[in-house]
Amino acid sequence: MTATYDTPVVLDRREGPYGEVVLRRHGELLQIIANGCFLMDTSDGRSERLLVDAARDALDPRPQPHVLIGGLGVGFSLAHAAADPHWGAITVVEREPAIVDWHRAGPLAAISEQAVADPRTEIVEADLITHIRETSATYDALCLDIDNGPDWTVTEGNDDLYSPAGLTSCARVLKPGGVLAVWSAQPSPNFEETLRNAGFKQVRTEEIPVARGVPDVVHIAVRPG
Repeated sequence: MTATYDTPVVLDRREGPYGEVVLRRHGELLQIIANGCFLMDTSDGRSERLLVDAARDALDPRPQPHVLIGGLGVGFSLAHAAADPHWGAITVVEREPAIVDWHRAGPLAAISEQAVADPRTEIVEADLITHIRETSATYDALCLDIDNGPDWTVTEGNDDLYSPAGLTSCARVLKPGGVLAVWSAQPSPNFEETLRNAGFKQVRTEEIPVARGVPDVVHIAVRPG
């Protein structure tokens, strides 16, 4: 007997400001592909949910904290944040207009429809690095998931986020005592040291076991104040 496998079906293909972005269905999964490189799918949202929960749990008690989520992706982080009444405001920064469209009126709305409609939610179409460098807004928590992590970036320029200058921008937009949570596809002791050298305190790493290979992690750090 010959095994058969589902063939991915392209649902939408766009030429965006940073190249080609594709949404496709593979069996029951939705997948986002950027410039031919697999970014993420809807198979599991544990690490995205942990990203938000780790920031919340590390934050000192304060009323209605404002969280910024860097990267909309398939919507797991946004949906999880919106399901938590702890957050008073949720800002999502996403630079790909196509991804925003797929959440507002496309297949990814199945994950995020209620979260997008939540009055606490604001979606900002912008490059995350530019936003945190230029915005006048401040946040209680930053939950950042825009690439594979500090040691292996796919998109040119994203490594700037993990640099001393990028972390200085993160600290600038964090309120005193605010929390920075950064998702990574693998642990990075060097990034932990960079966080400490940038003035962050209570630096630690939480692991998320995966089926194969090294665990995903969330790097957590607190701005003094």
